[in-house]
Amino acid sequence: MLAKETKEPFDDKNWLYEIKWDGYRAIAEIENGNVRLYSRNGITFENSYTLVVQELKKIRADAVLDGEIVVLNDEGHPEFQLLQHYESNTHRPIHYYVFDILFLNGHNTCELPLIERKELLQGIIKKSDVVKYSDHIVEKGIAFFNVSTEKNLEGIMAKKADSQYYIGKRTNEWLKIKNNKTQEAIIAGYTDPGGGARKYFGALVLAIKDGNKLKYIGHTGSGFNQQSLKEMWSLLQPLKQSKSPFDEKVKTNMHVTWVKPKLVCEIKFTEVTRDGMLRHPIFLNVREDKSIKEVTMANTKTIKKSDTLPTGRQVKKIDKGEKKLEDSENNNDKIFSFGKIKVKATNINKIYFPDEGITKGDVINYYLEMADYILPYLKGRPQSLLRTPNGINAKEFFHKDAGEEAPSFVKTKKLFSESTNKDIDYIICDNKPTLTYLNNLGCIEINPWHSTVDALDNPDYLIIDIDPSKENTFEQVIEAANVVKEVLDKAGAPSYCKTSGSSGLHVYVATAKKYTYEQVKDFAYLICMLANEQIPDFTTLERNLQKRGHKHIYMDYLQNRRGQTIACVYSLRPKPGATVSAPLLWKEVKSGLTPQNFTINNIMKRVKKMGDIFTPIVGKGIDLNKCLKKLGG
Repeated sequence: MLAKETKEPFDDKNWLYEIKWDGYRAIAEIENGNVRLYSRNGITFENSYTLVVQELKKIRADAVLDGEIVVLNDEGHPEFQLLQHYESNTHRPIHYYVFDILFLNGHNTCELPLIERKELLQGIIKKSDVVKYSDHIVEKGIAFFNVSTEKNLEGIMAKKADSQYYIGKRTNEWLKIKNNKTQEAIIAGYTDPGGGARKYFGALVLAIKDGNKLKYIGHTGSGFNQQSLKEMWSLLQPLKQSKSPFDEKVKTNMHVTWVKPKLVCEIKFTEVTRDGMLRHPIFLNVREDKSIKEVTMANTKTIKKSDTLPTGRQVKKIDKGEKKLEDSENNNDKIFSFGKIKVKATNINKIYFPDEGITKGDVINYYLEMADYILPYLKGRPQSLLRTPNGINAKEFFHKDAGEEAPSFVKTKKLFSESTNKDIDYIICDNKPTLTYLNNLGCIEINPWHSTVDALDNPDYLIIDIDPSKENTFEQVIEAANVVKEVLDKAGAPSYCKTSGSSGLHVYVATAKKYTYEQVKDFAYLICMLANEQIPDFTTLERNLQKRGHKHIYMDYLQNRRGQTIACVYSLRPKPGATVSAPLLWKEVKSGLTPQNFTINNIMKRVKKMGDIFTPIVGKGIDLNKCLKKLGG
């Protein structure tokens, strides 16, 4: 169940109020002492937060619980970034605050009033340092909100005491009321406005004093109307200078005009990240009463609700007839328009590839440029989403379920998953808006099924993944691929090769939905077996790494199973160098080839020159019986 947002706290004897925890929403299923712990989008937490799982096993009941996982900072407050990087913060306290119960000992509890559900919940949550009952107060919402503000918490939840639990629904019987913060910031420059209706500038470049130097803390284009944009631009013109006032290099999405660091403004934001950046900064007003010497992060204070509208000499109240500029005009967010469909991309300046300086926005732009080439290999295919939302050096995870947050333009297909033992709504990426939506989720890599929704049990192609171990050379990978091609040539099966974008090569054969996965897998096994017989010294069909060791290439024929996925052709890979899974001519699969030659920076030039040489994999398929006869001869 989801909550709607409201701005102001309120008192009501028919409502109860809880702390709004700053963590991961998590569902816990407990049955016969076994525990499943996952997000509301179906992402498993069991391996990430094992301490929570172990404590949940101590609950002596079969139940489905709803709560929030949080990690506490040095001040004893939840900090989301510590939770995101918990593998580096396991010494810090972790809690699972449980606030609702959906199922108890064979009974669905969703239709019970919330206050009764919480009584049941309190009865099964015993004293624990990890799993805790999330308590509440009744009626006194305003006072409770004020306390949450003083404690620097994210906010509060207001819930109607007799509300039922509506699974997957967002209702006004649950409300969230957030706290915000303000910070004085030094204006160090402004970016160009870019295209569209925006005039004067795009965003202010923000700084604080760090000793005698300026420290960059982000930039904001939100909180302005056309009048305040013009007034701010006028104030900045006499301060323009050619040199950056920062000692550090500041990366922005647009060209910057630097200014002398004389003006101080007040910014509303949600939190400060661990590297000192302001999250979701919004301009409030110019502070003529503040010296830049006073502007350090120590000046952070809680915002008053009355301060949330632009005020002051430079920022006037927005006229009714004047279009308000939305937060999406923050230079860190961007709206992508596809006719009537609008897709908001957030944090586009986040660095995904640190060594190359490639941002999330660069990744989105790459896929839009390549969309006409990549979409034919995605249309109609369920997607397994490999998400890397914090860049290639952070932890990645698979995500299959579209969830209730997926926008209406995203097509889905409900399929039963044996691995999770439940139905999953797979996303079908048929168009550019959906592709951009996936990129915004952090999908640097795109992983489609080998079959389409109209023939889920019949793949369009066979794949042999030539997957090297640590001690194999790429020259051996090249040799293995060519041996596979020789075997396929003997069978009369045209084959096509692409780089994995990492360390291997992928060999494809078109099968055109003529055969089942089992038939295709058996044929792939035969090809791999015959290839292995020719080069047994450094190839194997043994999948287990411990058994095969680090000196043998795995000839992976098991890719040919229902639900398996592999990086799509033209997909970026979350690897150093921003490499791409690139299609090859067989004459290129020779000594000297390396996957690192094909990157985000040069693949478009190659495709424009050569065309899409991979189209035959979704074309006319082989005749399997004829191929088997030729091999048998």
